[in-house]
Amino acid sequence: MSIQEKYALTDEGLKNVKLGAVWTAASNLVVFGGVGALYLLMSELVAHLTEGAPLPNLLPYAAGLAAFAVALFVAEYWAYYYQYGVIYKESGRQRIGLAERLRKLPLGFFGRRDLADLTETLMTDVKTTEHAYSHVLPELYGAYITLAVAAVCLFSFDWRLALASLWSCPVGLAILFGARRALQPMMEATRMRGLATSEDIQEALECVREVRATNQEGRYLEHIHADVDAAERQAARSEIACGIAVNGAQIVLRLGLATTVLVGAALILEGSCTFMTLFAFLVVVSRIYAPFDQCLMLIAELFSAKTAAARVKSFYEEPLAQGGEAYEPAGHDVAFEDVSFSYDGGEKVLDGVTFIAREGEVTALVGPSGSGKSTCARLAARLWDADAGRVTVGGVDVATVDPEVLLADFSVVFQDVLLFDDTVMGNIRLGRRGATDEEVLAAARAANCDEFVSRLPLGYDTMIGENGARLSGGERQRISIARALLKDAPVVLLDEATASLDVENETQVQEALSRLLAGKTVIVIAHRMRTVMSADKIVVLEDGRVAEQGSPEGLLATGGLFARMVRLQTESANWSL
Repeated sequence: MSIQEKYALTDEGLKNVKLGAVWTAASNLVVFGGVGALYLLMSELVAHLTEGAPLPNLLPYAAGLAAFAVALFVAEYWAYYYQYGVIYKESGRQRIGLAERLRKLPLGFFGRRDLADLTETLMTDVKTTEHAYSHVLPELYGAYITLAVAAVCLFSFDWRLALASLWSCPVGLAILFGARRALQPMMEATRMRGLATSEDIQEALECVREVRATNQEGRYLEHIHADVDAAERQAARSEIACGIAVNGAQIVLRLGLATTVLVGAALILEGSCTFMTLFAFLVVVSRIYAPFDQCLMLIAELFSAKTAAARVKSFYEEPLAQGGEAYEPAGHDVAFEDVSFSYDGGEKVLDGVTFIAREGEVTALVGPSGSGKSTCARLAARLWDADAGRVTVGGVDVATVDPEVLLADFSVVFQDVLLFDDTVMGNIRLGRRGATDEEVLAAARAANCDEFVSRLPLGYDTMIGENGARLSGGERQRISIARALLKDAPVVLLDEATASLDVENETQVQEALSRLLAGKTVIVIAHRMRTVMSADKIVVLEDGRVAEQGSPEGLLATGGLFARMVRLQTESANWSL
């Protein structure tokens, strides 16, 4: 496996890592050049003191010192630039690339991966690989290059001292890489424990009202504390194991210096080596050990980065929801033709569903909970793909169309409205990003937003908090409808758009919906039978199949499932304490 695949690098990132390694090696080799000049100067001085040779001319050495300083500055500058300058842009490219990938993945992917897991990959895993790109890979591969060049030079100078000096480098690396098999599962276990803790905290924040309302604070906190303690224990075990491996490798690395002294001393005693040669070897070897020493401390992080990169790569291995850009429907009738569907290969949610929602009409999907109503709406907009059969819009199979191209023809209003921590104006403009302020305000007025926006401190420029926390349910719903009005798409999906509203808000929302729905293909999902009595067509679903379909009056006359649901709701409406 290549470096690029192993660490999920982009082409630009791989180039920068290589350049960082080259300039890191260049910086180390420039220092070796300085050591060589020092060796020559000291050799001449020793010869002067011991043999009466003339004093060396210091001018060339002064010029060499100046050249050394300039070369070292240039090499260090570019090494720093490629390690810490441009390489940090790689994490930006990764995050943008992941976001683009997520945008094109089918919803089935998000059903398998929870939010905490996705967040960990986008933030923590990318940060881990970023640190490897900037601190570890250039240093490590730069050290490899330095070792290779230095080994050639040292072996050509004196193979005995070279062998005594360099044997510890490959042995130390072999110890650390040999421990990887044991360290990798521990690092993965540490990551999973951390993920479990993140999920606990996220769940606690999302469910804090329910936890308090049921007096479960003690039990819930006990569970979180247990997960935090388990994560700490696992992290400690992982750190200790890594520490043992790293320190063991560093001890072996240091032994190389001892063997160099011992072998050098023996060679000096037998007269086959001079003290200055041993001195030069000791200085050069110390410079070789310095980058390796740093790499050994960071190489455990490299193992962790490999695991993190594998999780990043898993996003790119997921199949995309793809399709053609050409989309020219003949009208906007939405047709289901013998459609079957199950979530992730589980039990069938839809089985042989066939019906047509015609343009210019309101088609209502009703039925018991779990009958497949919302699934039909998701399949129509290609938020999921059918397992069998076809869903068409204007005769075009939606499975052949790029989801983003298809969704340009859909406006969706869900019961659970999603708003961003932005202004009212900004949230409505999501319906059509290029809309002018006048168009946004016109859509807001048509959705009856003026009434509550006028009470906000800054009107349409008021920040509404995360998911519209400063607004009521009806106000959030009206912003959602204003979005749909602004988009003005030919197909409208309404999934329980008024189910959680009080009577006053429901009336205002229904007024706004009447403006939105005029002349469009409308699919309405509702549990309240009274809200669909004015629909042009009703499709009754039961256990994932079409139980009956027709006009409200016709279905009431047949006395089937729809008539029974209407009767039961009428009886429940008359119930009192």
